[in-house]
Amino acid sequence: MTVYRTNPWDYDDPCFVISVAARMVRVHSQTLRYYEREGLLEPARSRGNIRLYSQKDIEKLLRIKSLTEDLGINLAGVQVVLQLMDRIAEMDEEIRRLTRKLEQGQGKNPRGTNNRGA
Repeated sequence: MTVYRTNPWDYDDPCFVISVAARMVRVHSQTLRYYEREGLLEPARSRGNIRLYSQKDIEKLLRIKSLTEDLGINLAGVQVVLQLMDRIAEMDEEIRRLTRKLEQGQGKNPRGTNNRGA
């Protein structure tokens, strides 16, 4: 049986070299190197130490570009915004996890009452 991938690559697969990533985001390659030095992004490295960017990295770069160019936020501010966005995503996942756990617990006792004192 042959299994076909629905996407040509996975979201986290590092597959774009720096020149392609820069072209996709419409910035200079040096800009990507600068973002890396500033700690905004950490691309994967090949065995030959070549930077490789994933689709997730590209989306983050587009977000950084939008924050700096469209909103006028400096890179220190961008770093804070990205950290807050990551924290919000973590909290959203925790809410989903707790909601599933709560729903599973209510599924065991559909009336929502505890059986104490009965």
